[in-house]
This record gives sequence, structure tokens and C-alpha cells, in this order.
Amino acid sequence: MSWLVLILGVALWWYAHLFKRLSPEKRGMMPENQAKGMVTFGLVASIVLMVVGFRAAPVVDIWNPPSFLRHLNNLIVLIAIYLMSPAPKKGKLASGLRHPMLLGFSLWAFAHLLTNGDLAAILLFGGLLGWSLVTPGIINRAEPDWTAPEPGPIAKDAMFLGASVVLLLVIGFIHGWLGYPVFGS
Repeated sequence: MSWLVLILGVALWWYAHLFKRLSPEKRGMMPENQAKGMVTFGLVASIVLMVVGFRAAPVVDIWNPPSFLRHLNNLIVLIAIYLMSPAPKKGKLASGLRHPMLLGFSLWAFAHLLTNGDLAAILLFGGLLGWSLVTPGIINRAEPDWTAPEPGPIAKDAMFLGASVVLLLVIGFIHGWLGYPVFGS
């Protein structure tokens, strides 16, 4: 049952995010606030289902990641946090990326696959990685025209990188508190 809840959560995440693109007629007939409310409800419900399903799933080891991958995971997650920050729109380094948040999300999911070899983690992070890899193509087909923002100052990149380091430390502390040590056991 926990597997089903986890898979339903990932599927609902996909559908809620892609509803506008997969069902444009339905979305077009809905008032804006109703559509946004429905998508928000779907995303919150998907997160609840994923957390409940993941936490309840029995541990079925598929592979045992080597411990050094934890350090690589932390570096990749730091880059992911930076890409999901306002840095790509405000700074210089990533200003030419069309989908920096989705790239960051992909890196985050990939990093978690590196350090978690159990079936529940593979279903969760693999399903989310799949979504983040498919979505840019769907968006690009629906909206082919795009202009990169004007690059900002490198100082903004430094500011957001510093904030990303702080956020990584906070996230790592919370992970450790929940029983998933990030920086060491």
C-alpha cells in the first residue's frame, strides 16, 4: 500500500505541474483563481502522499552507495539550490539558462539518487527526476520564443551563492534532525 501511495504522489506531482500543458482546454475554461487553487491543492496533496508513502515504505535495498558519494551529493545539492535561487535572473553566471529551476531540481533529484539505493528513494527521486527532465521540452514546444534576461552583476551571484551555502546547512541540519544525516553520522 505504501508503494501505491508513493507512486500516486509522484504521479499527482507530474499531473498538477503539467495540467496547463496537458489539458489546455480544461484549464482555459476555468477561472484563474480556481485553476491556481486546484493546482496548489494538487501539489500539496502530492507532497503529502510522497512523504507518507516514502516514510511508510519498507526498505528494499537495490544498491549500496559508497560513502564518498555523500560529499558529491552535497556539492551537487549546493549547485541545485543556487540554480533554484533568483541568481539566474539577477546574476551573471546562469543568466543564459532558460530553465534554471528545473535544471536545479534535476540536479537535486540526481544527487539524491546517488546516495539512496533503496526502492522507495529510486521511485521518489527517479520519478521527480523524470518530471524535471521532461518538463523543459514540453514548455519549449508550447512557448518556443524566449529571450534571456540581461545578465546582472557577478556580485549578485556571490550573494546568492552565500545564501545557498547557508540554506544547504539549514537543510542538512533538518535532514539530520529527521534521521537522515547529510554531513556525517
